Amino acid sequence: MAGCAAAIAINRKGRGVTLIEREPIPRHKVCGEFLSGEALEDLRVLGIDVATLGAVPILYVRLAAARRAAEAALPFPAASLTRKTLDTALIAEAVAAGVRVERGRSVQALCRTATGMWQATLDDGAVCEAPTAFLATGKHDLRGYVRPKDPQRWVAFKMYYRLSPAQMAELYGASELMLYPGGYGGIQPVEGGIANLCWVVQQRYLARVEHRWDKFLAKMQQDCPHLAKRLAGAEPLLDKPIAITHIPYGHIRRTTEDGLYCIGDQAAVIPSFTGDGISIALHTARCASAAFLAGEPAPLYQARLRSALLPQMRLARLAADGLNNSPARAVLPFCLRVWPGVMRVTAKLTRVAAQRAAVIPHAVAG
Repeated sequence: MAGCAAAIAINRKGRGVTLIEREPIPRHKVCGEFLSGEALEDLRVLGIDVATLGAVPILYVRLAAARRAAEAALPFPAASLTRKTLDTALIAEAVAAGVRVERGRSVQALCRTATGMWQATLDDGAVCEAPTAFLATGKHDLRGYVRPKDPQRWVAFKMYYRLSPAQMAELYGASELMLYPGGYGGIQPVEGGIANLCWVVQQRYLARVEHRWDKFLAKMQQDCPHLAKRLAGAEPLLDKPIAITHIPYGHIRRTTEDGLYCIGDQAAVIPSFTGDGISIALHTARCASAAFLAGEPAPLYQARLRSALLPQMRLARLAADGLNNSPARAVLPFCLRVWPGVMRVTAKLTRVAAQRAAVIPHAVAG
């Protein structure tokens, strides 16, 4: 997503761009699919009207634990849209903008040549060279550009459900966050009258149920009856959940090499709890593109980005860790009482800065 967003913005400024896209066609990804106001504005500037794609407005956020739940109105506009639909629209916009898109190709290695060019070696041995490169490999690390290890060893899952009519009616317009020992999950409606359930859990808790996602899902419903209520009579729409491991929450890249702009999850990984993942991806793409077009060196861009994101990343990490520790669960009734006020403050403070920017000689994004 971040690579595609940067490619669109760059090409519109008359700069040739090659976008190397690993997937042959857009697919479902592990993602909460929450679009904050900042994300919606960035998408609008890119030419993406999420309403025409069927995005569902999100007006409230609910925190549920055990049998109790508390609700707060969001202090900004928000929506929900599947990544597959959004990525399809972004790729189409990139092609329409004149971006050269190489689909179903993966970068195996990226290095600087003696002439100062960036050289990307693809899966079939082909080589692509450019003076500037954007590293946007999402949650997958590229050899030589590995992010730090995930000390908590998080595992994330995602499943789509068709809820019962009564439960879908209760859920519509809300994003629900659910707490349970070892992690947290979120469920919200997406286009097509279905719901997206994403959950994360530390591997040591998953080991207690033999690393079986179905057993852990049952345990989640046992620990959080609110979720059990939502899933009563629900029809799973995938054969099995999509899963991913090694999620270094809280990571912000410190440095980069000249001519290499790191964006998306390669720049920063905010805890899923905040619903800011898509917003961060689009924000980093916009900032990197603006820096490139302004002639700002990549190391300076990376330092500026880190400085700007650090406060919200720290707050987001504290909030996520705080809600998931034992003392917090012990005082959940109090947490639920103060949740509306805390949520409004946290939501405002963990938003990415809504600054507008311009966008990028020939670049490789991927």
